This record gives sequence, C-alpha cells and structure tokens, in this order.
Amino acid sequence: MKKIILFALVAITLASCSTPKTMGEQYPAMYEEKPMSIAIMPPINQTTHAEAKDFFYTTLYLPLCEKGYYVYSPYLTMEMYQQESAYDAEMFLDKDISMFQKVLGADAAMFTIIKDWRRNNVGGRLYVNVEYILRSTKTGQTLYQREGEISVDTSIHGGSGFGALVGLIATAINTAATDKVVAGRKCNAFVLSDLPAGKYSKMYEVDKKSPAGKPKVKATVK
Repeated sequence: MKKIILFALVAITLASCSTPKTMGEQYPAMYEEKPMSIAIMPPINQTTHAEAKDFFYTTLYLPLCEKGYYVYSPYLTMEMYQQESAYDAEMFLDKDISMFQKVLGADAAMFTIIKDWRRNNVGGRLYVNVEYILRSTKTGQTLYQREGEISVDTSIHGGSGFGALVGLIATAINTAATDKVVAGRKCNAFVLSDLPAGKYSKMYEVDKKSPAGKPKVKATVK
C-alpha cells in the first residue's frame, strides 16, 4: 500500500511539472487589475557601461505599445522624472509609486534592471541580461516579472581557409557596429513576448489560457 501511495504521489508530481502554467495562472494580477497605461521608469543599470541606461530606455516604448498598452513617451516623461528625483528608479523599486498614477494617470510602472551588457567582437556575441518588473501604481503589487539572458549572435561565416579568416574579421566589425539599441530591441522582443496583451490588442483577454513562458529565460537570437 505504501508503495502504491508513493507511486501515485510521484506520478502526480511529474504530471504537475510537465504541465506548463497558463498566462492567467502565471500572471493573475495582470488579468485582475487590467492595466491600460504604462509609465516606463529609467532603467536601473548594474553594469559598468554608463551609457547602457539611456540607450536601453529608448527601446522600451515600441514593444509595450505593440502589446496593446498606452505608453507614456520616454522623452516627455524624462523631464518629470528628473524634477521629481525619479531618474534613479532604484529609489522607487520597492517604494510607493502612487505618485505616477496621480501625476501621469499611469496604471502601472515598468522597471528594468540591466544586469549584464557585454560585447565579444571576436566571438560575435552581444550578451544582455535584463529583468523586467511591472508594478501597479494603485496597489503597488508586482503584476509581471521576467528576466532574460539573451545572447545576440552577430557572427558572419566565411567558410573555410581564407574565407574563415575573412569571416572572423567581418564578425568582429559587425559585432562592434551592432550598438546597444539593436541588442536592447532584440532582448525586449524575446522577453516581453510573454507579457499579457493590453486592451488595445486583439489578443486582450484571449491569451489568458495560452501557455506561459519561464520566469527566467535564456536564448540566442540572430
């Protein structure tokens, strides 16, 4: 009897592990609060590349709009952030953010933490690690959280022999020329593909039963 019970428990555990969560199960607060507008907070930069913050900030507007949300223009909100001492977003990451609802009318604030941003010219890789945290300006709770470790492949294959050398040189040049904006866009597109659709998308509420991705994802994109 004990063996039968143990076998049943193992079977149930394996079944639960193999069944992916739905979007509604993974991000229940998104479907409960139904945020329509998002204010993008200046990225929190934990890397040694100071310019990564400003470059990445400009890449967040379009993908959030494409997901069906009204997004406040980063260019228009930047001055307000500087006046309200909100340019350093880490000060608000775990604090009251209701001011952004009162001043802007935003339903939620998107925080991003840049954890890694490296370039390997010879290997033809741009490494980006960003965590995305969407918080409600009404309740303060986290509505959406996902982290992506993305490797952007910028390599150019030149064949064998002399062609391989040419390909190696071309890869180094191409990787050096691929700026932070391109890498940021690719990271956003991959990670935010799992963000539940907003009201202005035809997928609004439809994606609730769709399979959700992993909270932390690793991938190589071309």
